[in-house]
Amino acid sequence: MNFDLTEEQNLIRETVRDFAEREIKPVAKELDEKAEFSYDLTRKIGELGLFGMYLPEKYGGQHLDTLSYIIAVEELARVDGSQAATLAAHNSLGIGPIYYYGTEEQKMKYLPQLCTGEALWGFGLTEANAGSDSRGTKTVAKLEKGEWLINGSKIFITNGSCDISIGSTVQAVTKVFENGNKEFTTIIVDKGTPGFKQVTMHGKMMWRASDTAELYFDDCRVPESHLLGKIGEGSHIMLSTLDNGRLSIGAMGLGLAQGAYEMALQYSKERKQFGKPISKFQINAFKLADMALKIELARNLLYKACWLKDNEKPFAKEAAMSKLYCSEIAKEVADEAVQIHGGYGLMKDYDIERFYRDQRLLQIGEGTSEIQRLVISRYIGC
Repeated sequence: MNFDLTEEQNLIRETVRDFAEREIKPVAKELDEKAEFSYDLTRKIGELGLFGMYLPEKYGGQHLDTLSYIIAVEELARVDGSQAATLAAHNSLGIGPIYYYGTEEQKMKYLPQLCTGEALWGFGLTEANAGSDSRGTKTVAKLEKGEWLINGSKIFITNGSCDISIGSTVQAVTKVFENGNKEFTTIIVDKGTPGFKQVTMHGKMMWRASDTAELYFDDCRVPESHLLGKIGEGSHIMLSTLDNGRLSIGAMGLGLAQGAYEMALQYSKERKQFGKPISKFQINAFKLADMALKIELARNLLYKACWLKDNEKPFAKEAAMSKLYCSEIAKEVADEAVQIHGGYGLMKDYDIERFYRDQRLLQIGEGTSEIQRLVISRYIGC
């Protein structure tokens, strides 16, 4: 087994880490405080080539492997969860369905502009009563005279409402069978379509500098050609997209844990009590040792899942394990990092306070920890 990264992967880590430290870190606290989405940072992330980096060059990507992309997300999350969320959601949930299931015409229409940082795309799955139960979707679509007539709403959609969000992929019920079962279909809805309304959500605890939206469809009509995939494939398209998305959330958890650990380690060496740095007290040294251990295990698990995907092997079980473990580790490491900071860890002057808030979504978004355990249990035959 070879655990060494390639020269290219190491270069990607160094480049993204330098960018995050230089461009994101100085403004992350202010953006969080103002709950302000940064168009400037999004554009710069695009200029760095991080949007669509796994796509073929003809669509505007760099044709890199999954692990390279995951390393990029990890390095952004090490500094700021909001910017990592923008990248992760756009690549896995926004670009992914169009690339994997779109027609060539759809790919050429949307993907090149979605790789520049000048346009973002949403993933319209979650509803007020359809979260873990994705089949609880109530948004409906009817085919009438060559157009899809859509009615319903979506909630908690990342990259769904900012000025550069140019549309969303939407799951809708297109048929209800006599036994009550539903047929789900995915449809592309462009910004500016009559009857389509994008509303920014405010008052978030975490990822305050990312864009989160509610989407409303009121007799929204889109051309029949905006069908993504085939009629009735909607649930498969959305759930398979989440398999890839779990790797991204795993990377966010891993990166956040790494950043929190580094803050705690540095603070423990600087903070003195009873005449010596608090890192010298065994209780704190053991906390830091446990953090380092958990992060190492999380990284090995996540990178293995990426290796499986890149080698075209089944990876869904490992993706669920990675998402679950990395998000849980982010919670544990952030919590202990706050403890090491003591009272200062509760103040906004210290970045660990923001990290402690940002980690909380990771056990909820793109499949809760409970759902990941359900997925894993099915794979092991329970």
